[in-house]
Amino acid sequence: MSVPDFQSLMLPAIKLLKDGKEYNKTYITEGLAKDFKLSEEDLHALLPSGKQTVFSNRVGWSLTHLKKAKLIESVKRAVVKITQRGLDLLKTEPEHINLKTLEQYPEFMEFKLISQQNKGGEKADQVNETPEETLEKIYEELKNTLAQELLECIMKCSPQFFENLVIDLLLAMGYGGSRKDAGQAVGKSGDGGIDGIIKEDRLGLDNVYIQAKRWDSTVGRPVLQAFAGALIGKKANKGVFITTSSFSKDARDYVNTISPNLVLIDGKELANLMIDYNVGVTDVAKYVLKKIDLDYFDLQ
Repeated sequence: MSVPDFQSLMLPAIKLLKDGKEYNKTYITEGLAKDFKLSEEDLHALLPSGKQTVFSNRVGWSLTHLKKAKLIESVKRAVVKITQRGLDLLKTEPEHINLKTLEQYPEFMEFKLISQQNKGGEKADQVNETPEETLEKIYEELKNTLAQELLECIMKCSPQFFENLVIDLLLAMGYGGSRKDAGQAVGKSGDGGIDGIIKEDRLGLDNVYIQAKRWDSTVGRPVLQAFAGALIGKKANKGVFITTSSFSKDARDYVNTISPNLVLIDGKELANLMIDYNVGVTDVAKYVLKKIDLDYFDLQ
């Protein structure tokens, strides 16, 4: 099954604490994973940032909301226990605990009011995503829009500009040695389907052969067969095919069966790499997401 939303985790989480003992987050997380019969894939699914699993994030926010309602309390670092209020709620045998349930407690309503003000009046009980998930979803939407705009700009520029863009991107990624070396290498070959040869690193220990196509149409298998043949003719084992369009399924399947190490970069990935390596884009604003440094505090 998929990872439950953070509200669905509240009742099972507090039930794990019903004996009144102190438990750490690891115990709760493992218990919930067992209760919901989550697969390894579910447990290892990451937020878009790649820095935290979706499940761990949702467990954390489920516990945070239970704390805000004073149903559980922190006793020391990463350790919680159920409160008398929490025990009283469990005695009523609730079918579920969600944000609506927590509204009966004034401490939670105070927390909710502050949250709504920060969200511009959005109703918290209509949201099943954690704040990190909401933030990262918005970020991904903005990034996807920017990527599309980048491709539109590229297609309006000259082929020579596209060659320079490829050079700039490869340099930003750590390939090619100097700008002068890379400029001389890319766009000057035209040898058997190869548009350029660039150093893999500044020491020039190996070469990467490049094919770059500013196309609207899908790149099919024959084009990649020609490029792979050129790589074999050069006794090369590393190639990159970059296009502003996309690759057909047949083309991708072919690349998966051949021996040369051939990497395919389609228009979407090209734009995302440009964003990630700051090529053709500029910062508008930066937001740093912070959390409490528990090592700073003298929590016993």
